[in-house]
Amino acid sequence: MSAYAITLGHHRYRFDDLRAVMACASPRRSGDELAGLAAESAEQRMAARMVLADLPLSVFLAEPLIPYETDEVTRLILDSHDAAAFAPVAFMTVGGFRDWLLSYDADTEALSRLAPGLTPEMVAAVSKLMRNQDLVTVAAKTQVVTAFRSTVGLKGRLSSRLQPNHPTDDPTGIAASTLDGLLFGMGDAVIGINPATDSVSACITLLELLDSVRRKFDIPTQSCVLTHVTNTIQAIERGAPVDLVFQSIAGTEAANAGFGVTLAVLKEAREAALALKRGTVGDNVMYFETGQGSALSAGAHHGVDQQTVEVRAYAVARAFKPLLVNTVVGFIGPEYLCDSKQIIRAGLEDNFCGKLLGLPMGVDVCYTNHAEADQDDMDVLMILLGNAGVNFLIGVPGADDIMLNYQSLSYHDILGLRHLLKLKPAPEFEAWLERMGMLDDQGRVPPLDDHSRPMTRLLGAS
Repeated sequence: MSAYAITLGHHRYRFDDLRAVMACASPRRSGDELAGLAAESAEQRMAARMVLADLPLSVFLAEPLIPYETDEVTRLILDSHDAAAFAPVAFMTVGGFRDWLLSYDADTEALSRLAPGLTPEMVAAVSKLMRNQDLVTVAAKTQVVTAFRSTVGLKGRLSSRLQPNHPTDDPTGIAASTLDGLLFGMGDAVIGINPATDSVSACITLLELLDSVRRKFDIPTQSCVLTHVTNTIQAIERGAPVDLVFQSIAGTEAANAGFGVTLAVLKEAREAALALKRGTVGDNVMYFETGQGSALSAGAHHGVDQQTVEVRAYAVARAFKPLLVNTVVGFIGPEYLCDSKQIIRAGLEDNFCGKLLGLPMGVDVCYTNHAEADQDDMDVLMILLGNAGVNFLIGVPGADDIMLNYQSLSYHDILGLRHLLKLKPAPEFEAWLERMGMLDDQGRVPPLDDHSRPMTRLLGAS
């Protein structure tokens, strides 16, 4: 008889294995339905959650969802598990763990100590038992601080990635978008470009452009060209001014192979970037992006639901001590998150799970034009994430990325959120804005047409 079974009313619900329990316990999403993993009814979903709530957390150490022998991500998760950090919650069930996370005892210090003892599957499991408010509440108590030239993740701060993409990588267009973002106080997490080509030479040109802007205005931030990790290694070998190494990652070995990456390659890249010693206040040199549905689209999910596979990617990120990790929550498309309800839920899950595992989480609050979502929905997710203590958000000119052809947040959206929630940028960047005459007497970035605002050196020198 299946250990994963429960009777509700006159119906007996049975689940074949732990993977089935996890998948059926997930909130509804189109990706799991596409994969044939989703609960067939609300009643079955609730039955799975009740089974899951009564399971001990330790079951995820004893029963890997993807076999240890065939998957290097599973081996990383289990081999790096910190039993001493796990000990305070080792006796708990998944439901008991949820209750503890919402208690006063689970404060910032306790959550920080616990992070190395949690596996992605434990964290994904408990998230499936939580309402959106629970996800916000616990994430807000969790603090993860990283640094390179600026310090990201401090309490009372909200950082931003300035994303000046251009469909032809035109330096003038990128420079204009970068200046636009800086005038809104954006870019303290990173100034990061998604290149239009995979050319290493073009990548180096963009790196040199960003570095020249940073040095000219003495901006305490870091730059990144989001090319493939092997291109960045080549750029380093050719003397390019590389601050952060970027790579998209996923939660299974096979899905990462689809991205053309292994753990060994990531280790090589991190060591190459560290050897440059370009950081001034820290040495977190990696930048990772993830997204629910990437493993399924690669046919590499091993029958595991998309949210759990997503959280497994965070174990990969955690191993390399990144400065930044962000989920591009609505970017892959409605095949995986079909509408605003699913996108909002996924963004809150990803932020919660990443922070609980000890990652500096950011979110690209975004959607594609064929999803059932609009900018009002993105406002809702943005405000929820601001209250949930997200480390950084991504902004593009006018909320419309003209190279990747999707909708994100604008620079002024993030600035407005900072003002609404009384959040500040990274301290080093805030001090730079003040030196440049770009803050008013209340520490806010005022409108450009405010005649009381002094002419900034940034505009004068541009």
